Amino acid sequence: MIKNCIVIFALCAFSVFAFSGFVQAQSNITGIWKTISDEGSDKGKAKSHVEIFDKDGEYFGKVVKLLLKPQDTLCDKCAGDLKNKPVVGMLVINHMKKTGSIDEELGDEYAGGSVMDPDNGKTYKCKIWVKDDTLTLRGYIGFLYRTQQWFRVK
Repeated sequence: MIKNCIVIFALCAFSVFAFSGFVQAQSNITGIWKTISDEGSDKGKAKSHVEIFDKDGEYFGKVVKLLLKPQDTLCDKCAGDLKNKPVVGMLVINHMKKTGSIDEELGDEYAGGSVMDPDNGKTYKCKIWVKDDTLTLRGYIGFLYRTQQWFRVK
């Protein structure tokens, strides 16, 4: 009897541990995300793949593939050191940190960094939420903002 209780308890503990790891992995910001164009004639089309990675507790994102433009496209609207540099390989998300806040609808929150749009060369303050395989990114200038949803590449 006691042996059966120990086995059942061990199985329950293992199940809870395994399931919590699965849930945590699903809300992880790291990985490759498919961006969707939200403006112009390409609105609604898959635009690029951005890889988000952790570096010393901060999260960065770089373009790893363009889906609507040639892979050798240069950032002609970027300023400074990024002017006329290849978009593929370019960091477009910088210095994001997990806040510990969770939005019931959008998921885990990341903030404190910036996002750069290679189409217009502008940099915006940024917040990101991740829930399952959906990333919601919001870029801000003052009180104005633009929101996009990205989807995890499997």
